[in-house]
Amino acid sequence: MNIVAKCFGMLSWNSEKEPETIGLFFTTSNRNPGSILGTTPEDLDTPRQGSDRILLLSVILLMVFGILAVYSSIAYFAEMKGTTAGSLVSGHLVKVMIAFVVILIVSKVDYRVIARYSRVALLLSWLLLIVVMFHGDLVFGARRSLSVGAFSFQPSSLAAVSLLIHVSVLLFEKQEYIKDFHRTFLPIIFWVTITCALIGVEDFSTAGLLMGICLLLMFIGRVSVIHIGALLLIGLLGAGLLIQSSVERQSRVQQYVAQVTDINSSTLESGAGYQAQQSYIAIAQGKLFGVGIGKSTQRDFLPAPYNDFIFAIIAEEYGMFGSVMVILLFSVILLRGIAFIARVSEDVLATLMATSCALMIALYGYINAAVASGLLPVTGLPMPFVSYGGTSMLFTGVMVGILLNISKQNRHHANRFYMG
Repeated sequence: MNIVAKCFGMLSWNSEKEPETIGLFFTTSNRNPGSILGTTPEDLDTPRQGSDRILLLSVILLMVFGILAVYSSIAYFAEMKGTTAGSLVSGHLVKVMIAFVVILIVSKVDYRVIARYSRVALLLSWLLLIVVMFHGDLVFGARRSLSVGAFSFQPSSLAAVSLLIHVSVLLFEKQEYIKDFHRTFLPIIFWVTITCALIGVEDFSTAGLLMGICLLLMFIGRVSVIHIGALLLIGLLGAGLLIQSSVERQSRVQQYVAQVTDINSSTLESGAGYQAQQSYIAIAQGKLFGVGIGKSTQRDFLPAPYNDFIFAIIAEEYGMFGSVMVILLFSVILLRGIAFIARVSEDVLATLMATSCALMIALYGYINAAVASGLLPVTGLPMPFVSYGGTSMLFTGVMVGILLNISKQNRHHANRFYMG
């Protein structure tokens, strides 16, 4: 008996005849069974491509925009903190470098390994969110962060990333019975509802965005449209209750509606919607090419110009040209994440994880810009890699790292399947 046949049980050997194949399927260009052990790696597999460099370049450019914008807008915040703008900018640079290192590290970790620990991370985030409700730092009327010594941490960022990954895992594992209400829909809704409820108590904007992305993931994952529609109605009802439970949220919605339906001088003079007014002034002053780097005047009037309204500072200093550039960079991340990574991924899990990460990053950027431009009510969502802050940037870096890892694992699209 031939040694190859003995090892693999696929060949029978006759001294008078040529080898015969029994149910042997050739997946390489080398059709000689006797020499299959000598097949080169190039014959056995199509080559993997490197990480998506265009995606990484877009992230780096956003970081550069962020460093310049934070430097221009941080002076007033530094005065409130009793420190200098230089020290805060230095701290921001450290956070940017940490986020970049996180991107590189996560890009080296197989996305399946990350997915394996999504449930543990989500349960940990629940615990931290409960702690924040009672012992979190009170900032602008909301408790969203925990302080440990000199460090501040927002559990909602961990919860958001963990939930998106875990929903992707559940959808991947339940594809065989994806339309089943009890075995698929209810388990997914259990995780989504509790997470969004815990986040929504203090951060309604993040909870709403997270719920929307989860619904979209469920649609992509082939969950019953009827079930998704029912959940959407429940989500809208819950959103209404959360808005009614907070005077501040009601005020933001009313100011937004008023500025769209009834613009008059008395509204401006009353100071209603002060944040939005100052943001519009900053954008208007920027015109086409801006007033120049570091020459913003509205940074002294805008609340949180280094975070929630940093897009207004970019529009003022770099004009419409700089604003469009930032929006295009987020569009590139969305396009690369969905069309060039998720669409050609090797399995459903990679597709869902890449889609959720790309959507989360891009939508955060779009919503921040829309708020500063008056297209949406004030939300408090930061602009990824641009706004000042550490936790948001750290976990956004995790999502970029996941995208890069999935892109690295994809095969060249033209040679993805070899047929005979």
